[in-house]
Amino acid sequence: MADLLLELFSEEIPARMQVDAARQLQDTITKRLKEAGIAFDAAESFSTPRRIGIFISGLPKEQPDVSEERKGPRVGAPEKAVEGFLRAAGLDSLDQCETREDKKGAFYVAVIEKKGGKTADVIAEMVPEVVRGFHWPKSMRWGTGTLRWVRPLHSILCTLDAKVVPFEVDGIEAGEVTFGHRFHAPDAIKAPTFDKYKERLREARVVLSRTERKDIIWREATHFTESSNLEIERDDALLEEVAGLVEWPMALMGKFDEAYLEVPEEVLITAMRSHQKYFAVRDPKTAKLANKFIFVSNLEADDGGKAIIAGNERVLNARLSDAKFFWDQDRKVKLEDRIEKLNDIVFYEGLGSVYDKVQRVIDFQKHIAPGVGAESSDAELAAKLAKADLVTDMVFEFPELQGIMGRYYALEEGLDGGIANAIRDHYAPQGPNDMCPAEPVSISVALADKIDTLVGFWSCDERPTGSRDPYALRRAALGVIRLVLENDLRIHLLHLFSVQLGKTTDAGFGGAADNLTVGPDLLSFFADRLKVYLRDKGARHDLIDAVFALPKQDDLVAIVARVEALGEFLDTEDGQNLLAGYKRAVNILRIEEKKDKKSYDGKPVKKLMSEDAEKVLADAIAEADKAVAAALKTEDFKGAMAAVAKLRAPVDKFFDDVTVNADKKDVRVNRLNLLNQIRASLEGVADFSKIEG
Repeated sequence: MADLLLELFSEEIPARMQVDAARQLQDTITKRLKEAGIAFDAAESFSTPRRIGIFISGLPKEQPDVSEERKGPRVGAPEKAVEGFLRAAGLDSLDQCETREDKKGAFYVAVIEKKGGKTADVIAEMVPEVVRGFHWPKSMRWGTGTLRWVRPLHSILCTLDAKVVPFEVDGIEAGEVTFGHRFHAPDAIKAPTFDKYKERLREARVVLSRTERKDIIWREATHFTESSNLEIERDDALLEEVAGLVEWPMALMGKFDEAYLEVPEEVLITAMRSHQKYFAVRDPKTAKLANKFIFVSNLEADDGGKAIIAGNERVLNARLSDAKFFWDQDRKVKLEDRIEKLNDIVFYEGLGSVYDKVQRVIDFQKHIAPGVGAESSDAELAAKLAKADLVTDMVFEFPELQGIMGRYYALEEGLDGGIANAIRDHYAPQGPNDMCPAEPVSISVALADKIDTLVGFWSCDERPTGSRDPYALRRAALGVIRLVLENDLRIHLLHLFSVQLGKTTDAGFGGAADNLTVGPDLLSFFADRLKVYLRDKGARHDLIDAVFALPKQDDLVAIVARVEALGEFLDTEDGQNLLAGYKRAVNILRIEEKKDKKSYDGKPVKKLMSEDAEKVLADAIAEADKAVAAALKTEDFKGAMAAVAKLRAPVDKFFDDVTVNADKKDVRVNRLNLLNQIRASLEGVADFSKIEG
């Protein structure tokens, strides 16, 4: 058995692309090996800032021989058909074929024996194709070559059983050489096996394992903070990113001017994290930020890192100096005095400026605030000021702080905390794990903002597709769903869609779409988003479809309650059997209605019922319909399910004892009408035709 080592060495690969690239390389290579009939024991991929690679153990040195059978024409077939078969199979005559028989007679079979080639030859043919077909989110060409890669590709190491697999890609010949750390050990390293490869890279100041690099960073970082009685701010995403920036990680701690702690901590953290890739540090006694930071160097300096620390301190102090300047300057202008400047920011071509959007949201929230318990005047002021921080210097420099800075500026002006929080929270929730606003004013403005966005884009016929959602409309819909469900809000979406569409078009914005298409289509979009939201909570998508299919289902709280009750009902034996009975009834009706070219939706007549099972079922349906209607009136969905559950036994008995297609025409029609009663009764609770199983 043999081992394969493949490394693609290049200029620095963006940190966010490394893991996916290594995984793609492993998936593609292993898939191609399996297609070639080459088995192996195990495969593992790896990545550093300048390389992606894969190690595969337990490969055979040769492909297994393959026997392939190809069925040919019938014995006695025309000569041209036989010639074509022999040519395609690579045979000279029928003497090389077998003759077999089936029910239709004798036919020829070509048994083609393919001798397996050398595994090294398969790899030599495969790897160049994989490299040329590799998908990067962004790629480039360089020099005079034709290869596209994320960054210039410098070398390819490829060995099998410690021997070089010869091939070339765009003039780069495969070998057994790699390179160590760019500064500590830049010379070529000979590494024919994976053990030697790891050992010599380590000696050349390269930690190959991404997990180990993260462990080193975190261990050294916590050592610095604990020795200073401080605490590093845990940030797994930043740790993952930083591990993709260094091959020989060295954590160091620096400090910044204590005066900058007067600036809101979100600004400091953003400046450190997003711009410099630094970890923030807190004082565990006060939980406040300390004027220290942790960063990761890719160098092991002779002076213990003093010069590196000093350089990073200068960079961060300069950036924080700018931030403090913005903070001081922005507070000189009130948020309300900035609103007119929002006219200079285009929201969307067909929907006007951000100022125009703000005016729509101010007006729209009046229809929402009373239903969520918000003080109308507070909600109006919050809606008015919500976007004002977009024209501040701080948000211009740090766009990710929009809303957050608005809250700070509102508090500096002495505005009520609920209004200030609403300015911050109206963007939320922005994802499944994001905080969901719970204060009434925040809820009112957040709902108004998101629904206005959705209605506006729908009116312009600008909707997400399978691969595109440039305006984050899925996220906006999910935000509305979370706001409604997590705050148990009883609102009717179709009504709100209609209200805001009218205001949008009356103001001269939007497209030609009208309420007859926008409302239902947008509600269908919400149904799809609700499936995603509830799927993570274990709900079945078909049950959501079954409830949404009922008329005027736009109260999300009621929909979810009905879905939950339906799910519990279908988990019971009565539910499963009644669903089977429903489907049987519907199938019979569909066949007979198609055959007779008419619908059987009349009221069954008692005097035409000769079988006890018919009469019992008719009475049970009438009783169930009354009970369901009463239960639905009080939104007792579990009670409604319990009422239809009582139909299980009468329906089973009916199908056991009664022949639907009776000889007498009027009896047959009456029984088909009774089947329709089963369908209508159950579809008063949910559209059972949408339910799978």
